[in-house]
Amino acid sequence: MNSDIIEGNWKQMVGEVQKRWGKFTNDQIAKVEGSRKKLSGMIQEQYGIGRDEAEKQVKEWEESRNRAA
Repeated sequence: MNSDIIEGNWKQMVGEVQKRWGKFTNDQIAKVEGSRKKLSGMIQEQYGIGRDEAEKQVKEWEESRNRAA
């Protein structure tokens, strides 16, 4: 899944993101605006992990969505 798909389907994905990364508030999720880069940065900040790990989590989440489709 590329960033265009995330941006285009963001409203449908919000619930999944909140379920996967439960520490996010609605306001935080709204600030992501479908940006993969913003999502990764927010994961880093909220969970205190490095960039590589945050990117890995986003990639795994994207892949799980692709398998479910």
